[in-house]
Amino acid sequence: MNGRVLGVDPGEKNIGLAISDPTGTIANPLSVIIHVARSEDARKIIRAAIEQEAVRIIVGQPLDSEGEIGPAARKSIRLAEEIRAQTELPVELWDETGSTQAARNARIAMGSRRKKRSGHLDSLAATVILQSYLDSHS
Repeated sequence: MNGRVLGVDPGEKNIGLAISDPTGTIANPLSVIIHVARSEDARKIIRAAIEQEAVRIIVGQPLDSEGEIGPAARKSIRLAEEIRAQTELPVELWDETGSTQAARNARIAMGSRRKKRSGHLDSLAATVILQSYLDSHS
């Protein structure tokens, strides 16, 4: 995969962003957007993609335990549709099941104190989602 890819972890209150390196191999945390409204969130996500020179946007979609689309996954679909409506960049949905727990486990493995661990896992979860996508497309 050539070019940077922006990963998005849509949450109730915060939206985590991650960006890949220029070769589309390694994902890194980028930032957190405070959720306002879908159209405004989409605008901020697109702005980040443009600033980072991303060629694609990946939106995390949490599937339920049976791999079905539930309420949270529908929110991701609506966000992806809003992003598509505002940009020519390709937008893909990617199963994010377990990304927040994986981010939490990574924080623990890195030795973060419990107090710091409760901080923004959103950009780290976006990194987990994006890395999963990149690994499957390498």
